[in-house]
Amino acid sequence: MQADKLVADEIQKTISRLYERINDRFPGAGLARVCQRLHKVSLETDETVRWIAHPNHWLRAGVAGLIILVTGLLGTSLLQLKLDTERITLPDFIQMTEAAVSELVLIGAGIITLITYENRRKRQRVIEATNRLRSIAHVVDAHQLTKDPDRLSKIHTLTPHSPSENIDAFGLGRYLDYCSEMLALIGKLGFLFVQDFHDPVATSAVNDLENLTTGLSRKIWQKIIILRNQPIEAEN
Repeated sequence: MQADKLVADEIQKTISRLYERINDRFPGAGLARVCQRLHKVSLETDETVRWIAHPNHWLRAGVAGLIILVTGLLGTSLLQLKLDTERITLPDFIQMTEAAVSELVLIGAGIITLITYENRRKRQRVIEATNRLRSIAHVVDAHQLTKDPDRLSKIHTLTPHSPSENIDAFGLGRYLDYCSEMLALIGKLGFLFVQDFHDPVATSAVNDLENLTTGLSRKIWQKIIILRNQPIEAEN
């Protein structure tokens, strides 16, 4: 991994190894399938990052040509415009000026829209990809919701509808740690989108994803700390 940049290939390898670790310790667990899905998304993330970094030359050429055409037509119209300055009154001049300014504003807005079209396409792609990562983060959180360390304490009391899971303290700690690792990797994947794409809206979406994964991971580590500091019921 480069000293000052995240590399997609390294993140993909880390996710792949995490899947193997989860599957080795919890064969067939739903969390392993989520990690496998995350690895597939990471490959698509790599494609998205390359798509964002690659300039669309055909689109830029088309936009440039359209701007030149509009500018040329406007210039030609101005050159062919003939005004009878002797008959123009002040109200007529003000009305003509307002109309000209309105047209220039509309043309300017259209040109800005064309110029920013490529950037807006990339921004939308980042937002859609970030939303997919956000969805996976919530799925990871859903998998750890019922992993309550209090169930391993000496004072726990089960009800008829309590989750029925046979897992010891060490296994629960590893499960929670895997969830935290996966959330951290989701945040790293999101950052890849804006590592070289400096768009405020896209960066804000990625920052929201980072805040989400950090908050969910913080809840998981609260469970891990409780697990490490509480008296555990002795096994027979």
